Amino acid sequence: MRLRHSNALLLSGAFAAAALALAAQGALAQAARVEATPSDDMRAVYANAPEVAEGKRVAQAQCAACHGMNGIGAAKGIPNIAGQRPAYLYRELQVYQSGGRGENPMSNAVKYLRTDAMYKVAAYYASLDPAQPAAGRKPAPPRPDPVQAGKSASAGCADCHGASGVTETGGTPSLAGLHPKYFASTLHAYKSGARKEDVMADQVKSLGGTAIDDLALYYALQKPARAKTPAAGDAAAGKAAAKACAGCHGDTGVSTSPANPSLAGQDAEYLAAAMHAYKDGSRADDAMKKEVASLDDAAIRNLAAFYAGQEPQAPRIQKPLTTAQWVERCDRCHGLNGNSTDPKIPALAAQREDYLARVLEAYRKGERKSPEMAAMSAVLGEADVENLAAYYSRQKARAVVYVVVPPK
Repeated sequence: MRLRHSNALLLSGAFAAAALALAAQGALAQAARVEATPSDDMRAVYANAPEVAEGKRVAQAQCAACHGMNGIGAAKGIPNIAGQRPAYLYRELQVYQSGGRGENPMSNAVKYLRTDAMYKVAAYYASLDPAQPAAGRKPAPPRPDPVQAGKSASAGCADCHGASGVTETGGTPSLAGLHPKYFASTLHAYKSGARKEDVMADQVKSLGGTAIDDLALYYALQKPARAKTPAAGDAAAGKAAAKACAGCHGDTGVSTSPANPSLAGQDAEYLAAAMHAYKDGSRADDAMKKEVASLDDAAIRNLAAFYAGQEPQAPRIQKPLTTAQWVERCDRCHGLNGNSTDPKIPALAAQREDYLARVLEAYRKGERKSPEMAAMSAVLGEADVENLAAYYSRQKARAVVYVVVPPK
C-alpha cells in the first residue's frame, strides 16, 4: 500500500487502517493531527475525494501549463507544489489573487478563480506524491568558515592595510573595525567604477559577492586601533569643526550607522585625501560634497588630525551562523529537514534550488512580506541564501497524512 496525503474525515475503522499504514511505512510519511472543525483557511485540509477530483479538473484548466498535472516544476523559477501543505497552497493562491505578489503570471492565472476552486486545486496538488531530489545528487559541500575565508582573502591586502587591518602606511586606510555593510558597499563601488582608484579596482575585480562579504566580516571582527601613522594638523581646532560631522559619524568619530564609516583612529592622510576627493567631485556624494565645500586645506588637516587621535571602537557584529545552525532554526517551523507537518507552513524538502534562493532573497529584501520570515532572513548573507537553498533542495521529501480528531 502506497501511503498518500489524506484529508478526508477518518472514521473509527479508517483510524486503525491509517495507524497500521503509518507503522508500516513511517520512514516514508508523517502524521499530523488537525481539529475536526475547519476554519476558512484550513478548508483544503478537509477536502474529500470528490473535491480533490474537482481540483484535478481545475488544475488541468488553470495550472498544468506551468506546474504540470504532477505538480513538479519543470522550468527555472517554477516551484514544486506536489505534496505541498494544503492550507499553505490555498493561502498562497489567495495572496496571488489579492495582488499581494504584484502583477505576474500567477496572479493573472488565479484572478477569476472562485474560492471553492482554489481550495479544491490546493487539495489536489497536496494529495500528490512530492518531488524528490535528482537521483545521485550529493549533499551540498559544507562552505568554508567565512571568517577564515576572509582571512585568507585578506593576504593580498596586508601590504597596504596592515596584517590585521591597522595601517602603518600614510594615505592608506585602516580596515579593522569597519562595519561590514559599509566595507562591502565600498568594495562594490570600486568594482563597479563608482569609486575611481585604479589599484583598488584591479584588486577587487575578481571578487564575487561572497568573497567581498567574507573580507568585510573578517575585518569587522578584527580589533581596531589608531593608525600607526603621523597626523599633521591641529587636533584641538579639528574638534570644534567636527561638531558638524557628529550627526553622521558620531561625536568622536564612532558611527552608529552601517551606512556611515567610523573615522576614529583612521589614518589622517587618508582622511584628508578623502575630504579633498569629495570637495573636487572625484568621489561622488552630494551630502559630503556640501559638508566639505567650505573647508580650506588647513581645516581639512585639522579635522583629519582630530579623528586620527580618537579611540576607535569595534562595531557590534557577531560571527554568522553556520548552515547547520541556520537549518536548525528553519526546521523549527518547516519541520525536520524541511518536512513540515503543519498544513499552514510550506515544506522545503526537495524544492527547486533556484526557487528557494529567489524566495529567500525576496524575503531578505522585503519584496515578500512576512514578519516571521523578515526577522529570520534580514540577517542572511548571499552565501547563507545559497547554502540553505542547496541544502533543502537535496533533502528527501516525505508525504503527510493528516489525522482528523474530534474537537474537545
